[in-house]
Amino acid sequence: MKKLSWFLVLVFAMAMFLAACGGGGGDSGSSEESEDAASNEGWVENITLLTGGEAGVYFPLGVALADVIDANVDGVTATGVSSGASVSNAEQLNNGEAQLALVQNDIAYYGAEGMNMFEETLDNYGGVFTIYNETIQLVTLADSGIESVADLEGKRVAIGDVGSGTEANATQILEAHGLSVDDINAQALDFADASTNLQDGNVDAAFVTAGTPTGAIQELSASADVRIVSLDQDAIDSLMEEYTYYVQEDIPSDAYDNFDSTATTVAVQAMLIASNDIPEDQMQEITSAIFDNLDEIANAHVRGEELSVDTAQDGMSIDLHPGAAAYYDEQ
Repeated sequence: MKKLSWFLVLVFAMAMFLAACGGGGGDSGSSEESEDAASNEGWVENITLLTGGEAGVYFPLGVALADVIDANVDGVTATGVSSGASVSNAEQLNNGEAQLALVQNDIAYYGAEGMNMFEETLDNYGGVFTIYNETIQLVTLADSGIESVADLEGKRVAIGDVGSGTEANATQILEAHGLSVDDINAQALDFADASTNLQDGNVDAAFVTAGTPTGAIQELSASADVRIVSLDQDAIDSLMEEYTYYVQEDIPSDAYDNFDSTATTVAVQAMLIASNDIPEDQMQEITSAIFDNLDEIANAHVRGEELSVDTAQDGMSIDLHPGAAAYYDEQ
C-alpha cells in the first residue's frame, strides 16, 4: 500500500508539473501580445491625412494613401480629408491638427525655412516621399482672347484657394512676367469652382497646380474648347533660376479633350510630409505599408503610378522623417 501511495503521489506531481508547463505556454502567448502592445506604445492611433480640393489629384491619392494605412497598420485609423492644399496643409500639420499631408516640394521647403509666405519656421514635419510633377496650368477658354500671361492684366483670374500652393505659384509666375496680383482681378477659387466659373463666364482664366490630367480641367474640356496658355521662355528661365524647385514642362496636345496644341509651362513636385509627432517606428511601418501596396495607390489616379521606392527621394526638399529614413536605409 505504501508503494502504491508513493506511486500515486508521483503521478500527481507529474500531472501538476505538466499542467504548469501547459500554463506556461499560455502565459508565453500573453507575453507576446503584451510585447506587441508595448512595441506600439506611444503610437498615434487616429491619423488625419490632408489632401486638397476634391477636383484635384491630391484628393484621390490622399484618400488612397489613408485607406492603405488604415487597412495595413494595426491599431491605427487613418482618414484622408479635403483641404486647402499645400500652404495650409503644412501649417496645419505643424500645428498638430493633422499627422500626414500632401504638399508641393517648394512649399515644404519654404515652410521649413520660414520664408516667402511663411512668417515663422515650421519645424514639426519631415519628408516621406515625392510622387510626381505638379504642373502649373494657366487655363482659359479658347475664345477668351487670352494668349499670354501679359493678357491677364485687368482680367478676372482664379489664383487658387487662399493659402494654397497654387496661389503661391500664380503670384510668382505673374511677377516673372512683370505683373502682380494687384494688376488682375484676383479670385480665390479652388479647382472645381474655377472650372465652373470659367464655363459660366464669371472668370476669364484660372491657375491650376496639379498633376495632369486634372479632373477640373477634364470636366471643363469635355464641354468647352479650352486653351492652356504657355509661359514666356524668359519668365520660365527666371523662375527656375530664382526658385530652384521649378522645372520646365510641356503639356502635350492630347492631355485633354478639345485641346489641340501643346503648352510650355513649369512644374513642381507633389510630396508626402509627416508630423514629427509620429514615432519613428510607427512612421517606418506606415512607409513600408504604402510601398507594399503601390497597386492601390496607382488605381486611385494615373499619377499614383509614379510613386516608387527608386524615385521616392528625388526632389526631396526637406529632411526626411526619421521613420521614413529608417525604411529607406533597409532597402
